[in-house]
Amino acid sequence: MTLTPLVYWAQRHEEIFLRVELTDAQGHGAKGQHLYDFTLEFLLPVKAQASEVLLPCPCSCSCPCLLTDFRQVNISVKKEQWGWWERLTKQERKPLFLAPDFDCWLDESDAEMEIKVSNERKASRHDEEGSISLKTGFLFTYNLVQFLGFSWIFVNMTIRLLKFDSFYDTFHTISSVMFFCQILAVVEVLNAAFGLVRTSVTPNLIQLFGRNFVLFVIFGCLEEMQNKPVVFFVFYLWSAIEIFRYPFYMLGCFNTEWKILTWLRYSLWMPLYPLGALAEAVAVAQSIPIFDKTNLFSIPLPRALGTSLSFSNVLRVHLVLMFLGLFLNFRHLYKQRQRRFRATKRKAH
Repeated sequence: MTLTPLVYWAQRHEEIFLRVELTDAQGHGAKGQHLYDFTLEFLLPVKAQASEVLLPCPCSCSCPCLLTDFRQVNISVKKEQWGWWERLTKQERKPLFLAPDFDCWLDESDAEMEIKVSNERKASRHDEEGSISLKTGFLFTYNLVQFLGFSWIFVNMTIRLLKFDSFYDTFHTISSVMFFCQILAVVEVLNAAFGLVRTSVTPNLIQLFGRNFVLFVIFGCLEEMQNKPVVFFVFYLWSAIEIFRYPFYMLGCFNTEWKILTWLRYSLWMPLYPLGALAEAVAVAQSIPIFDKTNLFSIPLPRALGTSLSFSNVLRVHLVLMFLGLFLNFRHLYKQRQRRFRATKRKAH
């Protein structure tokens, strides 16, 4: 009696992956030993032989095989032409025994990103052994400087917190280093814009604008805000995020990874980003009455239209845009996290 095993599939632009599941196809049945086989008519031509069969199978993938001692057979089939298939088989209705292999499944866009990353890694290997390119040296230096700056802020504020020092003078003791780090953060937007790093410009631009608006406009221009406790929480949450992000980037310059640091970089943002956004929103909300009272940055209007265009209205709009930006950055970071740990899971398999 011939039976059909379960077959799971996934693809890349240049090959097809098949995983023949034999977990329930081992041993002898009540009627003796069974024969298991399957056939597939691919959507487009493939090369004559499987490029890789990860078990000592005496047959090719299109022949019936008697396998009683194995749990699965992994088969790689090369496509004749490079490209992305809309489905695996020529017939539109897929066979009942065929299912997607979600352990190694990628959408076309993710597969293209995988190719891009792979090509960039291959290109980096052509550098002379032991040499450090100008790009690598620049990125490492930038991330090191930012790490040192935010580490100084975080350690200093942690000591003050443990000693129960006053929160009210945070701005006067920390702001100079924070100003430096946030001005230097413009480099991250430029790095993304000129392709020095593989990331989108938009998330970096949103974060840079949001932080610098709070730092330079809300805190920097209003002395009344500089003595409020909210300054401590804003600075502390910003630095708590960055002391893990920049070391991760530093190691990435040399294709090195620490698993615990990778997990922290792709996980801590989930509680810290919303808390940071909340602290920024509190700062903006507390500044609105002050801007109303001082008329700072307000634009005078003709008497026929009104007395002035209050800057506090701009702040109210900013509050709405702030949470929209948080959503966009949250989605971007979540996709990064999914892609990173999905790739790690594939390597583990």
